[in-house]
Order: sequence, then structure tokens, then C-alpha cells
Amino acid sequence: VQLQASGGGLVQPGGSLRLSCAASGSIHEFNNMAWYRQAPGKQREVVAVASDDGSTHYEDFAKGRFTISRNNALYTVTLQMNSLKTEDTAVYYCNIAWGRASYWGQGTQVTVSS
Repeated sequence: VQLQASGGGLVQPGGSLRLSCAASGSIHEFNNMAWYRQAPGKQREVVAVASDDGSTHYEDFAKGRFTISRNNALYTVTLQMNSLKTEDTAVYYCNIAWGRASYWGQGTQVTVSS
């Protein structure tokens, strides 16, 4: 299984970015697709999760600002990030998981700075 992420970059505080990720390979039809992030000196943390049944979960810092969506047929997941803050600066990783299997994309840098 491979995941290819894109869409990171530099944005000013208050701006928006859209991250995209496409998974390919032998993927179980029942899976969770998610975005994580890791800031310098910090542990990787979950941002949002989208399940194959349409349910979503957001960490508190993402609620109201970020929107996760997925296409089950194409195995793609996107993260729309609005009202970005400097503390959102991190490397963002997409993930797909089912059972004990978990696969990661290569990470895409998001920098929020004026």
C-alpha cells in the first residue's frame, strides 16, 4: 500500500490550505483514513479521521477550522484547513488503517507564518 500526499506550503495566519492524499495498492474496503501532524520537538498527533461509513472525528484544535473528506471509490482523503494559526505549523501525514495494518504517506510541510 502506498500513500501520496500533496498540498502543503507556506501560508499566512488566517489563511487556508488543502491537503490531498491518494492511497493505492491492496486496500481493505473497511478502513479509516486520517491526517496526523508532527511539529518540531513534539510527538505525532492525530488531526482528523474519516471512516468508510462516513463518520468523522476531529481533535479539539481542528474542530470548526478543518474539514476531512474522503472518496471511498478512489481511496483519497483531503483535509481543508481554514483559519490557520502559527501553531498549526507541522509536517502533516496521511494514514490509512484497518485491523493491525497501518500505512503512512511521506508527509507534507505546512508552515503558517507572517
